[in-house]
Amino acid sequence: MSVAKGPAGEKVRVIAIDGPAGSGKSTVARRLAERLGLEYLDTGAMYRSVAFAAMAREIDLADADAIVEVAQTSDIRVEDTAVIVDGVDATTQIRGPEVTRSVSTVAAISGVREVLRVRQQAWVLERGGGVLEGRDIGTAVFPDADLKVYLSASAAVRAKRRAGEVSALDYETVAAELAARDAADSTRQHDPLVQAPDAVHLDTTDLSIDEVVDELLARLR
Repeated sequence: MSVAKGPAGEKVRVIAIDGPAGSGKSTVARRLAERLGLEYLDTGAMYRSVAFAAMAREIDLADADAIVEVAQTSDIRVEDTAVIVDGVDATTQIRGPEVTRSVSTVAAISGVREVLRVRQQAWVLERGGGVLEGRDIGTAVFPDADLKVYLSASAAVRAKRRAGEVSALDYETVAAELAARDAADSTRQHDPLVQAPDAVHLDTTDLSIDEVVDELLARLR
């Protein structure tokens, strides 16, 4: 693999995987990290953690300055599948419907994105690289990543996958919320969800996780 550079020119190995919810980012990124012997970071969990922390502090999500302060002062630790926010195990709560409906509002705040982008870059530098998945990894966080990937899938398949993860919501509700999230993420002013010009685009609708991972490993070789 080639090497990307951190904000101060440090050499690090980075695989950036972007795409909308339900496209398979988390599973693919985790499996790819295992195959490459790298650590994995779900950056979306960090934005969810800020939303969770703001709600816990009873802060109005419309108050952008206050939300930025939450992002700056919250102790957020994302350790594989576990998420600890200010000493509280929030692994399950950040995936709940309330946080899910609010995370796009939080993610649209430029100050929050700046804070978390610095944290994500620091996470990679501390580990000498990693596989990161999110919505702006290849475009804003690590535009010089070794490999940039954009995963997509049909709306129906994405909704089915996500409904299977959130038992409290039915398919129709999940589909509607995914459509709203797609619109919010792709049209926000700061670091919107877009495919990097040099990213590998894979439609995972009819592909297994192993097929996607094998394809990405082949690209790296």
